Amino acid sequence: MTLHRSGVALLLAAMVALPAHATGGWYQDDDGRIGERLEHLHEKFQKLKHDLRHRRANVQVGPRPAWLVDDMDDGPLKVKLQRCENKRLHRTDFSIGHRGAPLQFPEHTMESYEAAARMGAGIVECDVAFTADRELVCRHAQNDLHTTTNIVTIPELNAKCTQPFVPADPASGTPAQAECRTSDITLEEFKSLEGKMDAFNPMATTPEEYVGGTADWRTDLYASRGTLLSHRESIELFQALGVKMTPELKTPVVDMPFEGGYTQEDYARQMIQDYIDAGVDPQEVWPQSFLLDDVLFWVNETPAFGQQAVFLDQEAITPETSSLAYMEDLKARGVNILAPALWKMLTLNGHQEIVPSEYAENARAAGLDLIAWTVERSGPLADGGGWYHQTVTDAINNDGDVMNVIDVLARDVGVIGIFSDWPATTTYYANCMGLR
Repeated sequence: MTLHRSGVALLLAAMVALPAHATGGWYQDDDGRIGERLEHLHEKFQKLKHDLRHRRANVQVGPRPAWLVDDMDDGPLKVKLQRCENKRLHRTDFSIGHRGAPLQFPEHTMESYEAAARMGAGIVECDVAFTADRELVCRHAQNDLHTTTNIVTIPELNAKCTQPFVPADPASGTPAQAECRTSDITLEEFKSLEGKMDAFNPMATTPEEYVGGTADWRTDLYASRGTLLSHRESIELFQALGVKMTPELKTPVVDMPFEGGYTQEDYARQMIQDYIDAGVDPQEVWPQSFLLDDVLFWVNETPAFGQQAVFLDQEAITPETSSLAYMEDLKARGVNILAPALWKMLTLNGHQEIVPSEYAENARAAGLDLIAWTVERSGPLADGGGWYHQTVTDAINNDGDVMNVIDVLARDVGVIGIFSDWPATTTYYANCMGLR
């Protein structure tokens, strides 16, 4: 796709985002917010021009990777990574933008995706959920709008939520309540929301208080803009940015078939169809799901895309699900890529060193490629790294240890990519080690 064609595609995407009734009288709006919506469209156009000017911008990783390396314990890996500090960096498929770059940017927003691409992520993720009118949008969960957008502060949309906002009762200690789903609203209504850092204040007594609560190790510095995207718009943006794509079909929280007529297979088929309609090469797409049936559906119905379908594994380790026989069965059924939480692939040896787990060794022996999730999602690592590092906690005591984890995953486990909440770090490591 040429630069000119990408620009046209993005402009069309911006036009498609207009309300359906905007075609008459240019841009009429039922509630009179014409100026606000025109300003939003103008901002999208300015961002479009910015994207096109910087489509092939140099990779920028900022100070964080060097800061992490400086924090590492002394050793050969630290020395090698320090020597790469002035190296010219390139984009790498080893670095996967998990929800974009949500360590500091509102997840699954245009701004978060752009940040991930600038940090050298070769692959960027759009988690896919569906709206009330069965349109696909980028959200981490079908039921997270109350914590990732401003929906509860908009009375007419809050009223449509599965659980509209209910204030906390400080006297009794009863927390606030809210649950807002993508399937509660239409695509047009979804597009009117603003993304924010994923957080909430459980003791809020007003909607405005409820949307606060960002963790102190994250930031709201880059949360002043949070442009939400449909799935199709994410494809157009990723094409313009020159990155590959890994959409995740989110497990529905509503009963399927949705409203009696929209089946899980329809949902899985629709996601792939968006890539077909956009003319995307299947080799540039890694569709994901935590449901094995979704992965097998793609393998069997759309084999060109099923070849790189990713089975996300979040189950607890058991002798059965970590066995070589289990891994060989997945491979025999057409699964080529397995993506577990990073802790499942790591363990400690007798010297308290991080090494590959039996799970990882069996997966590789069965011929499965592995992808890890997620580094830089745990906050400061001085306390052992939390859930994501649970099998190697005793070897984690400083932020620089994330580089040791990445190194073992890359060199010893042999993963083909790592999801990160701050792709600059994995980009830096991959460039230093010559990974593409």
